[in-house]
Amino acid sequence: MSHDEGSARPDGGAAVRRSLQLMWGGAPEPTRGPKPGLAVGSIVRAAIELADTEGLVALSMRRIAGALGVGAMSLYRYVPGKAELVDLMVDEVYAEDIATAETLGGGWRARLEAFGRQEWALYLRHPWMLQIAHGRPMLGPNSMRSTDIALRAVDDLGLTEDEMLGAVVTLSAFVSGLAKTAIEAMQAADRTGISDEEWWDIQGEYVGPAVVAGELPMLTKVGEAGAFNSSFDNFEFGLARVLDGLEALIEARQAAGRS
Repeated sequence: MSHDEGSARPDGGAAVRRSLQLMWGGAPEPTRGPKPGLAVGSIVRAAIELADTEGLVALSMRRIAGALGVGAMSLYRYVPGKAELVDLMVDEVYAEDIATAETLGGGWRARLEAFGRQEWALYLRHPWMLQIAHGRPMLGPNSMRSTDIALRAVDDLGLTEDEMLGAVVTLSAFVSGLAKTAIEAMQAADRTGISDEEWWDIQGEYVGPAVVAGELPMLTKVGEAGAFNSSFDNFEFGLARVLDGLEALIEARQAAGRS
């Protein structure tokens, strides 16, 4: 699925149109100054590499220009600003899996499962994608094509069009939500300066008395079973449960159609 506008846009609709023009219509050639020596694609790829390494907080035209060996102001001849650049970055990232997604075979469940795994891997490659809000999607060509491919998996199964889109959105929301939690956990030691062991030891000082007093019987039960320290795969568990729920709905719709 696609993403939010990425950062503040003080000039509203004009900024949105600039991003859409860059994504769908191509950037207009500069009419002044020396002959262009860059391309929008090279700027976007340099920005993605920087964000992959250091996150969106490190993203600036100056840093990108340094990586490309040009002056910062020269980038503005190709991309109006950071907000538009982030839009282009996100849409470029969605292009990475399109060729593979187009060739996915099998039934609807196998195809949606593969789609979910692709999205999970995408977030692990590009954690900064999870720092972008999803409330008002910027409809770029690659993000839309990715969604279109996912919708094909649930076409002609007895679902309404709303339910088809809902199935894809639900799967994507599960994947992005759990990926955000998993990546934050992986980054926690660097972010907080506290190791996992120290983190749990400190919390145990406060939670321990409640456990001893029997105030948290269910958490005590799963804790004593080792659930908090187990290798249980929440992604595999959750992905299967999302698909189980969709399967139950599809079977119900098809049964109703046969009756």
